[in-house]
Amino acid sequence: MTLPLENRRILVPESRELDLFARMLEAQGAIAIRCPMVTMLDVEDKAPVEAWLRRLAEGQFDDLILLTGEGLRRLLAVAKEAGIEAETVAALGRLRTVTRGPKPARALREIGLTSNLAAVEPTTEGVIQSLIAEKLTGRRIGVQLYPDNPNEKLLGFLRQAGATPEPVLPYRYASDAETAQVETAIEDMAAGKIDLVAFTSTPQIVRLQKVVDERHMESKLRNALARTKIAAIGPVVAAALETIGVRAAIMPDSFHMKPLVNAICAALNKP
Repeated sequence: MTLPLENRRILVPESRELDLFARMLEAQGAIAIRCPMVTMLDVEDKAPVEAWLRRLAEGQFDDLILLTGEGLRRLLAVAKEAGIEAETVAALGRLRTVTRGPKPARALREIGLTSNLAAVEPTTEGVIQSLIAEKLTGRRIGVQLYPDNPNEKLLGFLRQAGATPEPVLPYRYASDAETAQVETAIEDMAAGKIDLVAFTSTPQIVRLQKVVDERHMESKLRNALARTKIAAIGPVVAAALETIGVRAAIMPDSFHMKPLVNAICAALNKP
């Protein structure tokens, strides 16, 4: 029996979950071309993160907004190093957690907790929309940020609503990660050697554009993306693609990897 993605060459720029995503595609017959575009690292100075965690563990926050699953895992790693992991998990179980998308919700489930309030869509706007009807006056709200996005829009909304946001940035990106592999991926797409590229986070697109700018590959990237089908895991990633002049042809209704794989299978098997 022929598999849905038999011999299809699919570029996989996912970082933390690269192998998981690649294996899901390979199970459908694809040839997954692994190209990690972003490496995530601990922050160089963990002292502010530890201080924030101690306030959390002491019960100083009423709510916690989790924007990424990686962020929660990095926070828990710092808490473990500081010897307050149990207190941190207990505090997370007492306060209200607000999650932007499935990844932070999954990270909570890994420690036996569930999200109390899921954003209506996995965007900053979705988080804000979910909180508009909530009474936030006087509440202290932890906000887990991610690199390259201070998210003043969300923090400003919380302040205007009468809350006190307490932001924390628990990890950073290594922007020079795997430059040669990114260049090769662009060359292969331009040469028609890749059937599809599946973007799963906005940092991948930022990294792609940075390599293009540094290596003066603008025309090569245009040719590459014109010859290659583009998939995006959700609207945030699709919007980021539009900033570089690219429209995602494939996007699942549910913003998880399995629905993304299913959407890719359906799109590549249209008559």
